[in-house]
Amino acid sequence: MSSELKAILVDDEKDSRDSLRHYITEYCQDVRILGEAENIKIALEQIARHQPDVVFLDVEMPFGNAFDLLDQIDDIQFEVIFVTAFSDYAVQALNMSASYYIMKPVDIDELVAAVEKVRVNRDQQTELKHARILADNVKTENKQMEKVVLPLIDGFEVIRVNEIAYCKAEDNFTEFHLKSGGTKMICRPLKFYEELLSSHDIFRIHKSYLVNLQFVARYRKGKGGSVVLENGVELDVAASRKKDLLDRF
Repeated sequence: MSSELKAILVDDEKDSRDSLRHYITEYCQDVRILGEAENIKIALEQIARHQPDVVFLDVEMPFGNAFDLLDQIDDIQFEVIFVTAFSDYAVQALNMSASYYIMKPVDIDELVAAVEKVRVNRDQQTELKHARILADNVKTENKQMEKVVLPLIDGFEVIRVNEIAYCKAEDNFTEFHLKSGGTKMICRPLKFYEELLSSHDIFRIHKSYLVNLQFVARYRKGKGGSVVLENGVELDVAASRKKDLLDRF
C-alpha cells in the first residue's frame, strides 16, 4: 500500500485551487490536502504549520512567483509540483532542475504521473531536492554556475554547466563529456539539451555536437571549420552553423 503524502495547494486563483483539489481528491487518493494558500505569505505559514511532503505551487502569482516563495525557505524539506500556464522561462528553469511540473489546464494523467514521481523519490529516500536546486539556480547570476540535473538509469547526477566541455548525439541519447574527462550517457536527445542550455553558452555547432563556448580555445578555418577545446579535442563545425558560431565570438 502506498504511503500517504501530505500536501498544500498554493494558487492565487480560487477556481484553479478548486479544480486541482477535485482532481487530487478524485484521482490521487493517497494524497491528503492539509491546507491551501492564495499568496506567498499564507503559503509560508501553511508550510511551517503542516510540514508537507509536497507543495502544489502555481508558478506565476501577482504578488511574487513560485521562485520568490522558495527563496524565503532556508531548508526545503518537501518536494514541489509546479503548476504553470505559459512561461517559457519557467519551464526552462524547471527542466534544469528536473523539477516536477504540470501545465494548465491540468491534465489528469500528468498530475497522477507527477505525484507518483514524488512518491517514488520519497520512498527511495532520495536526498536530491529538485526545488532546492531550482531555488539556487534562480539566485545565481552567472549562468555557467547553474546546476543541471542529469537523469541516470540508477538515479540522478547534479553538475554545474561550467563542468560541461561538450555533448555528443548518440541516437536518442546524449553523451556528456566533462572537463574532468568523465562521460555521462543520458537518455534524452541532443535537441532537448540544445534548447535547455541555449542561454548558458552551450551552442550547437553540428547536428552531432553541442559545445561549451567558454571551453573553446581555438577556431580553425574551413568550409565549416572546426573548434579546438581547451583539452585538445577538435570538433567539426557544420557550414550552416559557422556564421552563427563566429557571431558569438
